[in-house]
Amino acid sequence: MSASALARTLRAYVRYAPGTVGKARLVGRFLDEHLRTHPVRTTVRLRSGDKVRVTTSDVIQRYQYLFGEWEPNLSAFLRDRLRPGDTFIDVGAHRGAFSLLASHAVGPHGHVVAIEPSPQFHDDLTTAATANHRTNTRAVRSAASDTHGTLTLYLEDPTNLGHTTAVRPSHVHTAFDVPTAPLADLVSRAELATTRVIKIDVEGAEAAAIRGLLPALTYLRNDAELVVEVTPKLLAKQGESTTDIIDTLHEHGFHAYTLTNDYDPATYPRAMHRPQPPVRCTEAPKHMTDLVFSRTNADRLMLGR
Repeated sequence: MSASALARTLRAYVRYAPGTVGKARLVGRFLDEHLRTHPVRTTVRLRSGDKVRVTTSDVIQRYQYLFGEWEPNLSAFLRDRLRPGDTFIDVGAHRGAFSLLASHAVGPHGHVVAIEPSPQFHDDLTTAATANHRTNTRAVRSAASDTHGTLTLYLEDPTNLGHTTAVRPSHVHTAFDVPTAPLADLVSRAELATTRVIKIDVEGAEAAAIRGLLPALTYLRNDAELVVEVTPKLLAKQGESTTDIIDTLHEHGFHAYTLTNDYDPATYPRAMHRPQPPVRCTEAPKHMTDLVFSRTNADRLMLGR
């Protein structure tokens, strides 16, 4: 059996077999590296039921091919929180993995606002939404910031397309200019009034995105929650900090919780089988971390409500 045929067989086991026995070892010792260095280009069905095109040289698309999902703990949190009729705001929507998931959860009377500045990713997510008949999704091609203007974005590593950042890396693979606007201007008051979750994943620009959202916080529901990926090293290069973000949102009544997000593919089978809830954040993260901000004050934010 060729290595590619073996990879297809083992991937089928990892993806579809019940339980988790042996899956972490198969992924960590063979499948992840093989699919990265021997890219598969195909259409896969996600756990949400949507079909998307993937190329496994990219980490996000590779995990979608292997597991049908990206970031299982965050995916589980969104499924738990979103209900029919809700609005989900996806800031840094990339190719639409979470927008597609949320589109199902909020139903035909709910709304998804997918905000993505990259022309290619914006086209990818709108293509996916159209192909999967996601009529409740509105795509916005802009970067979320605290001002109207133009921003240069950089891609350092073409095998990690999700890491497209406004902080210039030491090596630039590609660069392009995008428009910027405050979140409060990109989302309507009607959408804000029904928003249950705002997800912000903007690779170092999260402080500016939060500042642009502050004027809109008053229009949110009391149970609205924010999920913000913070990147301390990139923030520090701009004179910003995770502590400032936590303190600013705390002043507006939000408590910070840490949501486990391990990019090691060997952790995915267990995380998908038993997702972890957000737990109270007791100190500012020093590494890239997903933080959930909620008006609920507890030791952890329970799932399965």
